[in-house]
Amino acid sequence: MLSINIICVGKIKEKFFKDAIEEYSKRLSKYCKLSILELPDEKIPDKSNSSIENEIKEKECSNIIAHLKSDSYNIALDLKGKEFDSIDFSGKIDNISMQNSKITFIIGGSLGLTDKLLAICDEKVCFSKMTFPHQLIRIFLLEQIYRGFKISNNESYHK
Repeated sequence: MLSINIICVGKIKEKFFKDAIEEYSKRLSKYCKLSILELPDEKIPDKSNSSIENEIKEKECSNIIAHLKSDSYNIALDLKGKEFDSIDFSGKIDNISMQNSKITFIIGGSLGLTDKLLAICDEKVCFSKMTFPHQLIRIFLLEQIYRGFKISNNESYHK
């Protein structure tokens, strides 16, 4: 069975986000082994500057890198990544799973991901050019993975 890992920075505090994540996790259990690893986010001071923000981003991304597995296909969610429609995203997961039994999706904190982390990823995916909170992107990702499995298994799912 395919293992899908999600490494993300920051905890989910809101119950409605937690409920959505739990629901999609339950739905996905039919199709894959899902693991979500929440790493701590660094507090951004009120009087921040680019140097402080780069330091924070480096720290968060070093922590992500420490948790990456060399035998996984690593996909970073990044604004400069490739955009897919749902059918193509489903096909992408199918194609990767033929070569690799593990896929790891990476969701950075509010400051994003470092170039170093992006360079070691196998692929970069963009869900939208709009900015969304990382909590919401986690739900978008889970929903699209679920939709992808429904598509690849020719099962109906609302459009």
